[in-house]
Amino acid sequence: MHLTLVGARALRPEGWSEAPLGLADGLLTDETSGRVLDLTGYWLLPGIVDVHGDGFERHLAPRRGALSSLEDGLAMAAAELAVNGITTALLAQFFSWEGGMRGPDFAEAMFAAHARLAPGQPVDLRLQLRLELGMAEHFPRAAALIRRHDIRYVVLNDHLPHAALLKGKRPPRLTGQALKSGRSPEAHLALLQALHAATYDTPGPARDFIAAHPHVLFGSHDDQGAAERAHWSALGATVSEFPETLEAAEEARRRDEPVVLGAPNVVRGGSHAGKVSAAELVGRGLCTALASDYHYPAPRQAALKLAAEIGMERAWALVSSGPAAMLGLTDRGELRAGKRADLVVLDPATGRVAATFAAGRLAWLGPELAGVVLG
Repeated sequence: MHLTLVGARALRPEGWSEAPLGLADGLLTDETSGRVLDLTGYWLLPGIVDVHGDGFERHLAPRRGALSSLEDGLAMAAAELAVNGITTALLAQFFSWEGGMRGPDFAEAMFAAHARLAPGQPVDLRLQLRLELGMAEHFPRAAALIRRHDIRYVVLNDHLPHAALLKGKRPPRLTGQALKSGRSPEAHLALLQALHAATYDTPGPARDFIAAHPHVLFGSHDDQGAAERAHWSALGATVSEFPETLEAAEEARRRDEPVVLGAPNVVRGGSHAGKVSAAELVGRGLCTALASDYHYPAPRQAALKLAAEIGMERAWALVSSGPAAMLGLTDRGELRAGKRADLVVLDPATGRVAATFAAGRLAWLGPELAGVVLG
């Protein structure tokens, strides 16, 4: 597809520009050729790169236990991503003792469905593995998934309720978690106790797993302080995803390590769990990327909200060039000739996406631009 976009304000690396922008053979170009689209009144922004999101889960299982075709579900998730201007998305899939949609069996089935579907999608669907430390016995199975599906980003989680188990107490929400996993509360508690005994304060398996995958980017999740961030950094998990305190984020930046924050936290105006405000960390320059987390509209909404305080250039970089650089995706994240033609046509009056192009292909077209594009 060869197109020339004219009339719009384009957010280029050097700032705003009203110069025409070309799309040719999936790439951006400064040359004008092909059909001309007049987008006067709209903004052209780099496509959003979402480094962590599990919003796809609602498409795979709209009701608990109601699993439809995983490929159809992923296709619907890709459509939602495009509607929200996300052109590259890492689908954050659990590999956890929690079972159900978070268990290893489901992870393998989901990744297989992704392999069948993803090559035909305009949105670049990628995989992130969220690996629970309690699954050390199953690390070889996780390693096989990384090799088979070329997974480049792994986040290590530890959701075991160690504090309660250390005190010999029954963990909170045990019954609900047991039902989700398909276990009885008694069997689930016994499993948690066994995993706690085997993994608590035992960093060796994680260190060895990271060392065995030198070409994979590793991160930790929910760092609670500077010491915990330093611990994970020493193991080789250099990304701090959703740090819970200012001290953890500051330690990451002191080490020149990426910090990923939740865009819903910015949109809401604070953490729903009472942790540090993402907007505060952004204001302090302690953010590399804003991620959708669980809500795909959030990166766009958060960037537009932050633009009033830090400027559109800095705000949009947190959902485009920042995350692209963190992932090593040097071919996207900016409206620059030679980059992938990933871009968002935004209506500045409403803040909504009017069209999304991914690798030069039309991934979403809103009714307000249908006449311009299809006419």
